[in-house]
Amino acid sequence: MDKFTKLTSSAIPLEIENIDTDQIIPARFLKATDKKGFGENVFRDWRFDKNGNVNTEFPLNDKKFSGTILVAGDNFGCGSSREHAAWAVHGYGIKVVVSSFFADIFKGNALNNGVLPVQVSPSFLKSIFEEIKKNPDTKIEVDLEGQTITVLSSQQSESFEINSYKKTCLINGYDDIDFLVSMKEEVEAFEKARVE
Repeated sequence: MDKFTKLTSSAIPLEIENIDTDQIIPARFLKATDKKGFGENVFRDWRFDKNGNVNTEFPLNDKKFSGTILVAGDNFGCGSSREHAAWAVHGYGIKVVVSSFFADIFKGNALNNGVLPVQVSPSFLKSIFEEIKKNPDTKIEVDLEGQTITVLSSQQSESFEINSYKKTCLINGYDDIDFLVSMKEEVEAFEKARVE
């Protein structure tokens, strides 16, 4: 995984509540067992019509929006526990998803795949949407080390929570195995002390 400490980016607003994992990546795309290619099918049934034509009104297709931050409505990632949803979001190039609530399993899957879920208050989420409506180029800064998210145009800021282990992994670009490897000397010392 890539290391993550601080990100400043414009954002894609997806002001829809209860976005479930089947909307993030429809079930018909779940046949693959590796992560490649999922990004091109993220939100497939919203981004394209049944004939494969681009829905230009959908925010991910709207040229006025860009960036590596997705700002979504409440209860993002609900539904089934498919890890493919996190693969698809990551594969599309999204590094941060901001919402006022995340389904627990999606949140864990996102963190395991290098996507930072930033949970904010409903009022702060509303203010982000309002700033993006005023100016689609609005920049948002996400500081993982300081655990803050700031809308740079308004200087509105809020702190967010993250599991300390997952924070360490993201900052260092570790998956779970990389983390264990990074602890090799401590593990060996512990084993040696137990034998003696």
